[in-house]
Amino acid sequence: MIEITAVGGYSEVGRNMTAVKIGNDVVVLDIGLHMENYVHVSNDEDIVKISAEDLLASDSVPRIETISDWADKVRLIIPSHAHLDHVGGIPYLAGRYNADILATPFTSAVLKNILTEEKLRIRNHIRTLNVNAVYQQSDEVKVEFINITHSTPQSIIVALHTKQGTILYANDFKFDLYPTIGKKPDFEKLRQLGQKGVLALIMDSTYAGLRQKMPSESVARQMLKDVLLGTDNRNKAIIVTTFASHIARLKSIVEFGSKLNRKIVFLGRSLAKYASAAEKTGIASFSKDVEIVKYSSKIKRRLKKIMKEGKEKYVLVVTGHQGEPASTLYKMANNQFDFKFTAGDHIIFSCRVIPTSTNIANRENIEKLLNRQGARLFRDIHTSGHSAREDHREMIELVKPKHIIPAHGPLEMTSKMAELAYEMGYKRENVHLMKNGQRISLE
Repeated sequence: MIEITAVGGYSEVGRNMTAVKIGNDVVVLDIGLHMENYVHVSNDEDIVKISAEDLLASDSVPRIETISDWADKVRLIIPSHAHLDHVGGIPYLAGRYNADILATPFTSAVLKNILTEEKLRIRNHIRTLNVNAVYQQSDEVKVEFINITHSTPQSIIVALHTKQGTILYANDFKFDLYPTIGKKPDFEKLRQLGQKGVLALIMDSTYAGLRQKMPSESVARQMLKDVLLGTDNRNKAIIVTTFASHIARLKSIVEFGSKLNRKIVFLGRSLAKYASAAEKTGIASFSKDVEIVKYSSKIKRRLKKIMKEGKEKYVLVVTGHQGEPASTLYKMANNQFDFKFTAGDHIIFSCRVIPTSTNIANRENIEKLLNRQGARLFRDIHTSGHSAREDHREMIELVKPKHIIPAHGPLEMTSKMAELAYEMGYKRENVHLMKNGQRISLE
């Protein structure tokens, strides 16, 4: 018998964590942060040194007491990718389990950078497993990392092969046929697993209600090209903000910025962490073409120098795509740095607003500040890294799971996934709409 506990991410977007018990072994999939709550308690959008107790009290991390009866059975912790809503809780909670961490090279590098930079210690050994490789955890469990596309490198679908069948954890993913870095999804492996028989599919439901196929990252790349190379920006500042973890997007920004014959500077701690991880794993080589400035005091000095040299000579890539008050862009807009905007300066938001009340308010605030100073705003130069409904349909058709467990969202999102499953002929007893803390048994 296999038991699955929805620890976090089944009643909200964020703080993802699922525990799967196979015999006497428990595998934990993701330990993430609830970013809105985390920013409230830490006053920072990046990982900082803070107590696990404070994070638990503020609902910034999963409620791990729901698997307290399994704590001594946790053998392995597997983050599916390097986004903080999936990996950000590991520095705070992983040490409560006598378990190794198994991750792809990029995700491992990001995690190690976080631990080193913030002087955080965990007792867990971090093991690295390549994409499309297999790890024999025990006689009961074999782990396979299946290549999938998402908005950060080396994202994976985790396959837990057991005697009772295979559990697939597809959280997050999209089917990008034209990725700008990395390979296409491993459709053939998914098809093979479907032919052999998948016991359960745990799947990202964020855009299950969006009736489309999610556009490729190559579309976002073209959107960036149109703005950076197709819009008159002579004698104007160019400032771009995006997700620090989105290495493909950053590579596109650097490429087009170089064609403008401007010097490219990354400003912000999180950008430095992810860029370093990309360099260590051979995914990108930013240090050849980009100056990277981490800390606020150095950023302040660098921006002062940029103003003296002429801001029209630079492309500045900065943190602050959600308008976070601790970010570089916010401090620039709020005159906390020696940087002056002038009419016509270009601000490119290569992202979308993550729809929480805090993010919406922060973005409205920063956009007002920038508008007052005469900047031109280019919003939503972006395509999502999450699958939409027609991608979900294709995944279900490929792997043909016996059971479907919608994840990564509250009921209004997960219920859309359930509706799709019913539409495809699944019976209600095989579709499990779970909430945080619930546990089911599968045979």
